[in-house]
Amino acid sequence: MLKEKLMSDLKEAMKEKQILRKNVVQMIRAAILQVEKDKQTELDDNQVLEIIAKEAKKRKDSLADYEKSGRQDLIDQVKEEIKIISEYLPKQLSKEEITNIVKQVISETGATTIKDMGRVMKASKEKIGAAADGKAINEVVRELLKE
Repeated sequence: MLKEKLMSDLKEAMKEKQILRKNVVQMIRAAILQVEKDKQTELDDNQVLEIIAKEAKKRKDSLADYEKSGRQDLIDQVKEEIKIISEYLPKQLSKEEITNIVKQVISETGATTIKDMGRVMKASKEKIGAAADGKAINEVVRELLKE
């Protein structure tokens, strides 16, 4: 299970004195524990993957701000954090793979216009999961439905 892997990686990072890795894994574990406490449930691997994907997205969003401000130290740190977080995420799909899945969803749902976007996005996200971020899926759906 993913939570056990995070715990063993945390212990390993502490033994090896890898401070950044330890901090990133602790941050992921804290986010998982927070959701579990809020919802008072035990999260499964898919839900844990969603949390990890959200943490990666936060880092990617903040990276743009750091690049604008020219803070190379923060840019390097955030890139390293993203690299560590990505180790826990499934392999990310290419644009072609996302397009194929979205085309399949469009034919299954019978969507024809941009008004059907919500339905298509929901079904696509369920099929794709954490293998692609919502922004990439959204771009493909918009592209296919505007035709």
